[in-house]
Amino acid sequence: MGLAEDRVVIVTGAGRGLGRAHALAFAAEGARVVVNDLGVGLDGLPGPDAPAALVVAEIRALGGEAVAHGGDIATTEGAASLVECALDAFGRLDTLVNNAGFLRDRMLVNLDEDDWDAVMRVHLKGHFLPLKHAAAHWRAEAKAGRQVAARVVNTSSGAGLLGSVGQGNYSAAKAGILGMTLVAAAEMGRYGVQVNAIAPAARTRMTEETFAATMAAPVAGAFDAMAPENVSPLVVWLGSDASAGVTGRVFEAEGGRITVMEGWRPGPTANQASRWTPTEAGEAASKLLSEAQPPHPVYGAAG
Repeated sequence: MGLAEDRVVIVTGAGRGLGRAHALAFAAEGARVVVNDLGVGLDGLPGPDAPAALVVAEIRALGGEAVAHGGDIATTEGAASLVECALDAFGRLDTLVNNAGFLRDRMLVNLDEDDWDAVMRVHLKGHFLPLKHAAAHWRAEAKAGRQVAARVVNTSSGAGLLGSVGQGNYSAAKAGILGMTLVAAAEMGRYGVQVNAIAPAARTRMTEETFAATMAAPVAGAFDAMAPENVSPLVVWLGSDASAGVTGRVFEAEGGRITVMEGWRPGPTANQASRWTPTEAGEAASKLLSEAQPPHPVYGAAG
């Protein structure tokens, strides 16, 4: 019995990179997988091939069960049809892995509004809509008296946790995914749904050029720390029954390292029973900053 035996799992953006690795890892643990991929390039524009079908063929060749879905999950119709695809093919839905995304990197002063909107649409809206439709299904199941043990794994990034120079749109979208993860975990727990997020670091089409030195393949025989397959075991665990009780959490995953991220917590505080003057507020803030931990640097920042 695999860790995900008999679970039905949707993975978005599963034609390549991390999504493909997740889909194959779930299938290896006994899951039936819906492989979603629109087949677009790094900039989000349509590509000439059909990567979802290729991943489905890989899974079936290894004895697993999978179907392809080529809809646009950043549309209501595409997200609804994604959930329907799982139900039509396998009769149920247990796990949603939101992974789809792309980059349009620019410094903020050079970032076009269209590039902002496109990245927000795919990353943030492309997480929201599948989550909304899957959650509606699970809520209906729970209200009908059927037991639900559903899992959602969202995909953020170190850019969403710390920021990344030249990736203002991507960083904002990935930070938004973290906020949505916490809200969804709080709202959906009563229906048997757990929602967590990962911030992975791995070699994908989005990272192998932007971070070429870090993402370079190792010498033959050495551990490939940047292989996307290193991230998938944590995703499979989060997407399985074995993770019962874990929700509203964010994990960094890279190579052989897993870190629980602890997020924003109150630090040094000053309080008084009257309104501050601007000068007093500045003096208080300066003192608090001297007592606070310095922030982690933004990725790509000088120094």
